[in-house]
Amino acid sequence: MLTIIKNGEIYAPKFLGRKDLLIAHNKIAWIADEITPPQTLGEIEVIDADGKYIVPGFIDSHVHIIGGGGEGSYRTRTPEIQLTDATLGGITTLVGVIGTDGTTRTMPSLIAKARALEEEGISCYVQTGSYQVPVKTLTGKIEDDIILVDKIIGAGEIAISDHRSSQPTVEELAKIASAARLGGLLSNKAGIVNIHIGDSHDHFKLIEEVVETTDLPLRQFYPTHVNRNLHLFEEAIRFAKKGGFVDFTTSTIPKFLEEGEMKCSKGFRIMLDEGVDLSRITFTSDGQASLPEFNEDGEFIGLQIGKCTSLFKEVRDAIIEENIPIEAAVSVITENPARILKLQDKGIIEKGRDADLVILDKSHLGIDTVIAMGQVMVRNGIPIVKGTFE
Repeated sequence: MLTIIKNGEIYAPKFLGRKDLLIAHNKIAWIADEITPPQTLGEIEVIDADGKYIVPGFIDSHVHIIGGGGEGSYRTRTPEIQLTDATLGGITTLVGVIGTDGTTRTMPSLIAKARALEEEGISCYVQTGSYQVPVKTLTGKIEDDIILVDKIIGAGEIAISDHRSSQPTVEELAKIASAARLGGLLSNKAGIVNIHIGDSHDHFKLIEEVVETTDLPLRQFYPTHVNRNLHLFEEAIRFAKKGGFVDFTTSTIPKFLEEGEMKCSKGFRIMLDEGVDLSRITFTSDGQASLPEFNEDGEFIGLQIGKCTSLFKEVRDAIIEENIPIEAAVSVITENPARILKLQDKGIIEKGRDADLVILDKSHLGIDTVIAMGQVMVRNGIPIVKGTFE
């Protein structure tokens, strides 16, 4: 199957100008000023992108694809993600994680769901483990999981600085990071450790102590939720300036923002103004995670669910409200996570890479068309491919 997208302005995320783009099966085959459909090759789908931007498919690298939560007992376990929860938000690649509940949410279920999402049309990878230490792996060892299982690209999400974590020691976190790094080196994967940062004022202390007392580099860790409160956000600026990665969580509720959570688009602007290197910043949705509310005694009092569609909403706000250039804003959900997670065929519009694309309406930056691995998933804002049970 051949598809030609004509007359769109391409942000790869670097601006390439007005170009035509040829998709052959699931790859980007050609980018040129003009591509004329060859008559001898049979039926070719032509998509007119005049008045639209073409950007890489979005990567959401922290999603609870088999659900999360449970902090308010069994009835508060959040549901599994559905295909259109991702595609309607322009997401063509997911990375699944297990969070608080590492007992009823398991690695076999996580991998099975990742494979199911790929059968339905989008790319999906996973991290091994959950909040808890020792890490509950598939094979019994972190490095074996990464080396032997194609879908597993790293470890996490390991919780620190949080009353829900298992309070890992410096030595325990160092061993997790060492195993993940070795697994990555031997399998040509990222082997990175995804770290959940909680509300504690310990912030990044445990990560920094590991780096100070071992030979492990700061970039072995990929901390998320860095915008959850102002004191953590300020520490995240310092951490990023030291060379670390920082990941903003886009799912939120008005109450959290009122209580001091940093809105992602605003925090993005502040970090850039503070001199943080753009390449160290990413956004993720924390989709299908519980958004629990606790009182001063740490008791659960309420819950909502994270949404993948929040991912591009915050990028759009960064462009429109914070005047961040499109190429910079889009990079935090395309090129940057692809590089950090070593997803070599993702994140950039380039000949030979996967045909994961999002077409945006130029007038209001709404999602018009979503293409995953060469297949149109959303057209005119309407899903034309749905999940098995949708």
